[in-house]
Amino acid sequence: MKLLIILFTTFILALLGTKIFQGDWNFLFAGNLGMAVFIIFTGFSHFKFQKGMAMMIPDFIPAKLFWVYFTGIIEIAAGIGLMFPSIREMTAILLIIFYVLIFIANINSSQKKVNIFKGDYSGPGMGYLYKERLPMQVILIAWTWYFGIYLN
Repeated sequence: MKLLIILFTTFILALLGTKIFQGDWNFLFAGNLGMAVFIIFTGFSHFKFQKGMAMMIPDFIPAKLFWVYFTGIIEIAAGIGLMFPSIREMTAILLIIFYVLIFIANINSSQKKVNIFKGDYSGPGMGYLYKERLPMQVILIAWTWYFGIYLN
């Protein structure tokens, strides 16, 4: 849930910034900037914690490091895409699909007790999946839909 602090803090700061500098609350901009910063941050983490992230991927999928780097690049590109109104809706749709698909890796990671930061099997397990990761996925999907599709 620590990552959600990035999302909400960026949103609040951007919202206050639009009120101060533009004279009005720009929820569309602030919501998409919050998600953009969040997803770009997580995208870069794929390069810092590649060993642990590779351990999250189910065993039947080959070339794990390729997928770690590839999904990191996708996340960074999605963050950038959310900031362009002409491609925001398509980016949001693809990002929601991505969130659903990536949840498979989160299930696998929880079953194996992967600690992505240490790159070992000392992670919190299935409790983390149900108490933190699943609620976070729901928030991310709802946020992306609301600011990237609904308000767009």
